[in-house]
Amino acid sequence: MTKPIVNVILTGKVKRMGSPDAEDRMDRPWESGIFKTKADGNQWIGLEGFTGDEIADKKVHGGPEKAVFAYPSKHYTYWKEDLKINDIGIGAMGENLSLENADETSVCIGDTYRFGGSIIQVSQPRRPCWKPARRFRVMDFALRIQNSGLTGWYYRVLQEGYATAGMEMELIDRPHPEWTIAACNEVMYVKKRDLDLAEQLASCDLLAPNWKKSLNKRLQGKQSSDAKRVYGPNK
Repeated sequence: MTKPIVNVILTGKVKRMGSPDAEDRMDRPWESGIFKTKADGNQWIGLEGFTGDEIADKKVHGGPEKAVFAYPSKHYTYWKEDLKINDIGIGAMGENLSLENADETSVCIGDTYRFGGSIIQVSQPRRPCWKPARRFRVMDFALRIQNSGLTGWYYRVLQEGYATAGMEMELIDRPHPEWTIAACNEVMYVKKRDLDLAEQLASCDLLAPNWKKSLNKRLQGKQSSDAKRVYGPNK
């Protein structure tokens, strides 16, 4: 099995942008930690992510279940063509790890990796919000991300430690090979009426609690709108 390689580690501080007098909603005040830059040398990975990395909205981002966000570098070839934006590239999604040799079809919930001195475990796919849309001024960008399946995924940190870009990630456990990130995205966004699949995924012990909560609401017939997440104050 080809090992994933972390080609870039990225961190960033919260930035505040926009003008309160702007007519266009896209130009109104907002803040985000999506603007990340390359972090060289040894980087400490704590239980809630990299030292020096900041989260703006801690109600929906960050925390132990979203400690580290990973995104395959190859996906940007697709986005350059889809969005007709030439300068979209590594870091554009706000990822902490830019990966090679890994994607949504080859990474599974519960996959546990040794990365430098840390041990990290896949917890959930990323559910895109309105902030990448604001950054690139593409209103339906969140929907494009989830419909494409090119979402990336999050890790929880089981063991804190230092790691450096250029390192391979060593897979040390794969308890749920049936639940690739791609399979999870399909249950969440494509096969919404298949309650059996929703129940099976919700019962996956290593799936993040917020995903379980969304799936259990579906099982109870309490479907909620995604509009607030995907459009937010942009629309």
